[in-house]
Amino acid sequence: MFHPDDPLAPPRPAFNEAWHAQVLALADTMVKAGHFTAGQWAKTLGAALAEAEASGAADTEETYYSCALAALESLTAAHAGIAGADLADRKKAWEEAYRRTPHGKPVNL
Repeated sequence: MFHPDDPLAPPRPAFNEAWHAQVLALADTMVKAGHFTAGQWAKTLGAALAEAEASGAADTEETYYSCALAALESLTAAHAGIAGADLADRKKAWEEAYRRTPHGKPVNL
């Protein structure tokens, strides 16, 4: 990533966490696959960010990506044929798999 204040500075990663890149990549994939439009994505993400701001959440990268994840989950449930209960079940299964996976090992369902 280019630093306008110091163009000779070494590049920094564009994302602090891998999941930050993944949530945006998933949203882009869903748009390209026609599950929802770029406009729907922008509107839903904007609404999530406005809600976070109204609730007093700090304006941080973590807040942004939490909002992006919430927007993606909302649009997935509404437009991709995945029922809210199925999404909740999958989320629970991932959380359980994560808890039982040793540190540094890939999480498998």
